[in-house]
Amino acid sequence: MSGADLGLMAMATLLGVPAVAALVLVLVSGYRFGARLNVGAALLCLLAAAVLFQARPEANLYLRVDDFNIYLIALNNWVSFTTSVFSAGYIAHELETGRLTPAYLRFYHAMYQALLFAMNLALLANNIGLLWVAIELATLVTVLMVGLYRTHAALEAAWKYFILGSLGIALALFGTILVYLAAQPAIGQGLPAMAWDRLLAHADAFDPALLNLAFIFLLLGYGTKAGLVPLHAWLPDAHAEGPTPISAVLSGLLLNVALYAVLRFKMLMSANPSALAPGPLMVGLGLLSLLFAGLMLYRRGDIKRLFAYSSIEHMGIITFAFGMGGPLANFAGLLHMTLHSLTKSAIFFTVGHISQVKGTQRISTIRGLTVTHPTLGWGLVAGVIAIAGMPPFGVFMSEFLVVSSTFARQPLLALPLVVGLLLAFGTLLWRLHGVAFGQPDSAAFVPVRASTLPTTVHLLLVLVAGFWLPEPLVAWFRHVAMLLG
Repeated sequence: MSGADLGLMAMATLLGVPAVAALVLVLVSGYRFGARLNVGAALLCLLAAAVLFQARPEANLYLRVDDFNIYLIALNNWVSFTTSVFSAGYIAHELETGRLTPAYLRFYHAMYQALLFAMNLALLANNIGLLWVAIELATLVTVLMVGLYRTHAALEAAWKYFILGSLGIALALFGTILVYLAAQPAIGQGLPAMAWDRLLAHADAFDPALLNLAFIFLLLGYGTKAGLVPLHAWLPDAHAEGPTPISAVLSGLLLNVALYAVLRFKMLMSANPSALAPGPLMVGLGLLSLLFAGLMLYRRGDIKRLFAYSSIEHMGIITFAFGMGGPLANFAGLLHMTLHSLTKSAIFFTVGHISQVKGTQRISTIRGLTVTHPTLGWGLVAGVIAIAGMPPFGVFMSEFLVVSSTFARQPLLALPLVVGLLLAFGTLLWRLHGVAFGQPDSAAFVPVRASTLPTTVHLLLVLVAGFWLPEPLVAWFRHVAMLLG
C-alpha cells in the first residue's frame, strides 16, 4: 500500500469513524458501552491523525492535508481523546445524581462524536464552502449540548449561543461568497474557485476591494466563534451552563478551529499585494478581547464562567500575535494556541470534578481545596499557575515571545498588551488563593470518583514545553510561521 493510499485511509477514518459512532451511539442505551465506544472512536481518530504525519493523501477539491493543518488535526484529536476519557467518569456521576437521564446520555455521546466529526471536517476542508458548513455543524451540535441539562439557565445559554452563532455564521457566509466572487475572474466558476490551494495560488490576481470587504465579514463572523470581543457574549454562558467536557472542548478546540479559518483567509489577504493589511484589524480585536476579559475576570463569581473569560483573554493574545505577524510572533501564536488548548482543557477537567464534589460552581463557597481534596486542589493550583503565564510552564515562554516581539517592533502596543496580561494574572492568583488555600467549608459534599490522568498528562506536557520542545515540532512551528507571513 502506497503512502498516499494509507493517508487516504487515515483521512477517511478521521471523518468516517466519528460519523458512524454518532449514529450507533444514538441507539445505545447502556452507559458503559456508550462511554467505551465514545473513548474508542476518539482513540481511533487520534491514531489516524498520527498516521498523517507519515503518509499524506493526495489533495482534491474537497479535502486536503498540508503543513498548516496537520498539526492542528493531531492536537484536535488528542484533546478530544483525553476529554472523552475524562467524560466517562464525569458523565457517570451526572447519571447517578439524576442530572442526566439515560435518553439524554445517549444524546450526549452521539453529539460528542458529531462534534468531533465537524471539527475534523473543518480542519481537513480544502473548500471554503465546506469549511463554512463544518463550522456551522459544529455550532449547531454545541448549541444542543450546552442545553443538555434542560434547566432554565442552560436553555437560555443555548439560545444565546444559537442567536449569536447564527449571526456570526451569516457574516462568515457573506464573506465566503465575496471571496468566491473575487476568485471567479482569475480561476473561473465552480469548485476550483473555492479550493484553498487554487485560491492561494491565484490570490494576487483577485479584486482587492472584494477581498478587503470579504475579510472584514470573515473576521467578524469566524471571530464570533473564536470568542473575540465584541461578539463574545455567548461564550461565558455556554461554559457555565453546559456539561464540563463541552467546556473543555469549546475552549481547547472549537475556538482554535474558528481562528484557523481566520488565518486561512489572512493568508489569502497577505498573498495579494493590493489588499488591505489584515494585521491591524486582528491586533485591534486581540487587544480589545484581552483587556476586556482581564477586567471582567474581577467580577466573576462562577468558577466555570471565570475560566470562560480566561479563554477570551487567551484567544485575544493569540489573535494579537498572528495580527502582529512575522516569524517570531507567528511562532509564539502557534505555540500559545497549543499550550492554551492543553492547559485550559486540564483546568476544566479539574473544575468539573470540583463542582461535583462541592455541589456548586460558586467561587465563594469553594474554599480550602488543598485541605479537603488535595489532588483536585493542587491540580487546580498547577493549572492556574500555568494559564497565568508563570514559569516554569510553557505558557510563560509563549507569552514572553509575544511580548518581546511586540517590544522589538511596536513598543507602544506592548504597553496595553502587558497591562492586559497583568490584569488577568492578578485576578487568577487572587481567586486561586481562597479556592485552594482558604478556610475549608465544613458543609457536606458528594464524593466523586475523579480520574486525574487526563489533567496530569496535559499539565506535564505544558511543564515540559517550558524547558524543551522537540526539534520536529520547532521546525513545524517555524515553517508554518513563515507561511502565515
